[in-house]
Amino acid sequence: MRGYNFYQRAKGAFHDHPTVTKLLVVLSVSGGGVAAFSDARPFQFGYADAAHDVKKKKVVVLGTGWAGTSFLKSLKDPSYDVHVISPRNYFAFTPLLPSVTNGTVEARSIVEPIRSIVRKKKFDVHFKEAECYKIDTVNKKVCCRSTQENNLGGSEEFTVDYDYLVIAMGARANTFNTPGVVEYAHFLKEVEDAQRIRRTVIDCFERASLPTVSEEEKKRILHFVVVGGGPTGVEFAAELHDFVNEDLAKLYPALKQHVKITLLEAADHILNMFDKRITEFAEEKFQRDGIDVKTGSMVVKVSDKEISTKERSSGKTVEIPFGMVVWSTGIGTRPVIMDFMKQIGQTNRRVLATDEWLRVEGCDSIYALGDCATINQRKVMEDIAAIFSKADENNSGTLKVDDFKGVIKDIAERYPQVQIHLKKNQLRNFLQLLKSKDGEDELNIEKFKQALAEVDKQMKSLPPTAQVASQQGVYLADCFNRMDICEKYPEGPIRFRAAGRHRFRPFRYKHFGQFAPLGGEQAAAQLPGDWVSIGHSTQWLWYSVYASKLVSWRTRLLVISDWGRRFIFGRDSSRI
Repeated sequence: MRGYNFYQRAKGAFHDHPTVTKLLVVLSVSGGGVAAFSDARPFQFGYADAAHDVKKKKVVVLGTGWAGTSFLKSLKDPSYDVHVISPRNYFAFTPLLPSVTNGTVEARSIVEPIRSIVRKKKFDVHFKEAECYKIDTVNKKVCCRSTQENNLGGSEEFTVDYDYLVIAMGARANTFNTPGVVEYAHFLKEVEDAQRIRRTVIDCFERASLPTVSEEEKKRILHFVVVGGGPTGVEFAAELHDFVNEDLAKLYPALKQHVKITLLEAADHILNMFDKRITEFAEEKFQRDGIDVKTGSMVVKVSDKEISTKERSSGKTVEIPFGMVVWSTGIGTRPVIMDFMKQIGQTNRRVLATDEWLRVEGCDSIYALGDCATINQRKVMEDIAAIFSKADENNSGTLKVDDFKGVIKDIAERYPQVQIHLKKNQLRNFLQLLKSKDGEDELNIEKFKQALAEVDKQMKSLPPTAQVASQQGVYLADCFNRMDICEKYPEGPIRFRAAGRHRFRPFRYKHFGQFAPLGGEQAAAQLPGDWVSIGHSTQWLWYSVYASKLVSWRTRLLVISDWGRRFIFGRDSSRI
């Protein structure tokens, strides 16, 4: 009976004080140690977390290339509702595309599904496989259409509204409106392009091996023409040469003598953006390897079997028969970007113009990065009067050199061309630039203009490379991560034309060097500090750097295994 009474009292206590009772049970089970306890209670209106009451800002990202993917990987603030729209549901490591064209690396090895990249986020990222065909800045919407070949139900076109829009759509190949290029040339911008080139190379060899093909026709079919002497064109020509001589020559021994590779470049030299030593080495190596480099040759027309070039030295037009032509001559603007530029009044530009914070000029909530945009760096001379006025706190009209000490850091941060000018002219600092040759220490506005007159000549556009796009994506994500903090505590330079400071420091590109694989297990590298490396050791440096830059451990292992397979078994020549 006594035990029954205890049971009744315990039961009553549980019903009267359920929370305390559950806590005692948890403490008893845990041996009296520290315990984490949460009392479940029924849902009540008004009890929801305050964070859910705040509407998230909607960020729409157009594109899954270098810029878009690096932005997504670096975005950490969960207060955004992120939507990604791209016709490709993967990220491709484009620097290895030339290796895909000949089977050194498989296409699947250099791509990573975008959903795999963003699923590790602590917040949801919504992906839609579609292409954006219009940007409506008035209603803050993007108009999209599905890229699926077959409609499986539902509407193929839809709109997505945004609070912030990040345009990272990349660019297309630039044909310079040359007749026949779109119809008969291969490009090397996408994974599909590399796969198409690989199949065409094998087709050329299989076609030339047929008994009904004449010797003259064999020479035409096995003539591979590469247009463009930049890094992509040079690397593809080198990769194709290795594929032919190391693998296809063993499988098609009777055809080796008919193979010819020609590299056409409109300028005087290939690899113009590299050091002169690299350019000379590359031209000499290609000459030894039998790759015909024709500089000063501008393509004027492409047909199904011939490519017409105008030789700058003689002015004559030359017809070159070919079996396959690969067009790699720079980038052009996509139609949707061109339409958007017309909307916002940027009709006289080749690419979308942004400010130093990657905001599209004239659009506060739209950002553009990567190959589709360029930074329109503000000139010092445009703000020269405002800069002088900021330093002239007493409005005297005349300043001593030391009076500029308060704004030197802001000037250097706002106008990067100043630092470049100082370095080029071997000046220690900004104050030394202001001091006149006769040692005079006072400046008025006219003398200040004279001192900075040459600074803006150092302005250069950033190259459309993966390295630039990746850094821009990381920078913009960092700005989004600290948007609220920097709104309260700005960290950027002084606003010379207004009060206060800019929210963020402007984007600054840091160059880490560039590679140029030249075939035969040799490469060239131009690294910071004017350091040039050429040879077999540089090729191994190329392997290690590219392996480390791949987006995931899965792709790293796949690419490294592809390299190992090629060393042991050679490249695969199957047409799949």
